[in-house]
Amino acid sequence: MSEPTERYKTGLATRRAVLGGPYVDAAVASTTAFNADFQTLITESAWGSVWSRDTISKRERSMLTIALLAALGHHDEVAMHVRATGNTGASMDDIKEALLHVAIYAGVPAANHAFKIAAKTYAEMDAEAKTTG
Repeated sequence: MSEPTERYKTGLATRRAVLGGPYVDAAVASTTAFNADFQTLITESAWGSVWSRDTISKRERSMLTIALLAALGHHDEVAMHVRATGNTGASMDDIKEALLHVAIYAGVPAANHAFKIAAKTYAEMDAEAKTTG
């Protein structure tokens, strides 16, 4: 692999700040020759180009991301980004509001499923906090 670009380094730092070190470490550790280009692409583009912009806050990006993922039915990613709200500052009420928008603009079934995923993820996060805190 070639030397990481500055955008990759910025993206990796932002990805780590949003998703958490353990998650990113696992993703990096699972990089193979087959998916390395994809990992570089998402680190540079999603995290280094978009998430690293300072035009809107990480809280707002978090809300937008969860709404878009819910609307598109990307359920695993919804859960991952709900977990990330602990790092982005998006509150449970923020996510509720984002998912209400999903119901109106992308459909009740998409929002219904996302509400279930978010509730389950928040319950898991609460349980984890009780065992580690």
